[in-house]
Amino acid sequence: MTTRMPALTATAKFLGALLGSLVLILVIWSLFLLAFPDIGPIIGRTPIDVFSYLFTGADASTQRSDILGDLWITLGDTAIGFVTGMLAAVVVAAVFVMFRPAAQTFMPLAMLLRSVPLVAMTPLITMIVGRGPACIAVMGGIIVFFPALVMIMTGLNNAPRQISDVITAYGGTRLTTMRMAALPSAVPALFAAAKISVPGAIIGATVAEWLGTNKGLGASLQQALPAAAYDELWASVVVITVSSIVLYAIVGVIEKIVLARMGTEPT
Repeated sequence: MTTRMPALTATAKFLGALLGSLVLILVIWSLFLLAFPDIGPIIGRTPIDVFSYLFTGADASTQRSDILGDLWITLGDTAIGFVTGMLAAVVVAAVFVMFRPAAQTFMPLAMLLRSVPLVAMTPLITMIVGRGPACIAVMGGIIVFFPALVMIMTGLNNAPRQISDVITAYGGTRLTTMRMAALPSAVPALFAAAKISVPGAIIGATVAEWLGTNKGLGASLQQALPAAAYDELWASVVVITVSSIVLYAIVGVIEKIVLARMGTEPT
């Protein structure tokens, strides 16, 4: 009971803030179209237009089915990129923290690689790994990896020095110190990295589909734009955005529950 109530309170506040953000997005969207009437009605679509396209229009059932089918593909691609990027970030961050010279040598190279636009690297990536799941893993993983690496390294470096000294005094190795002291103290940073990485993973999946695999919502966006299928275009963007918010919310709720059970005060 002592851990359940703070977790429930923190979760309710988190979801309430997220819902408020979603409402704000809808308001800004509507005001933007009102402020720039030249965008519509040929190109611009209001929230009501998108709702009609997906739920109340004459062909809404078919259109919704097509977009949801593409969404499942994109969510699968998102999972591939997210898991790949997060696992790589955890492993590399642990190596960099245990071996400082490695971080000093390779961190600037990693940041330099991150500065190269993903679009510019896409032809090279597809040429090396093809257009299948490996392409999705690489492109999605690149977007997830770099911000997660920085945040996880910060969390690992914040391990209590006293605990690390005790483990070392009793003959513990660097790996033992990492497992028993650094990783538990880095759990909040892991969740923070995961929350940031979920929207990035969706972006990576969409870009990979747009430029690489020709499947999912990324491919739908690519095909809808030159075809002037603006209803489908806006609906796909809305579905991607809502999916990002929902996945972010799921990670956030899990974070509140886990941190409350660990005795860390949820915020």
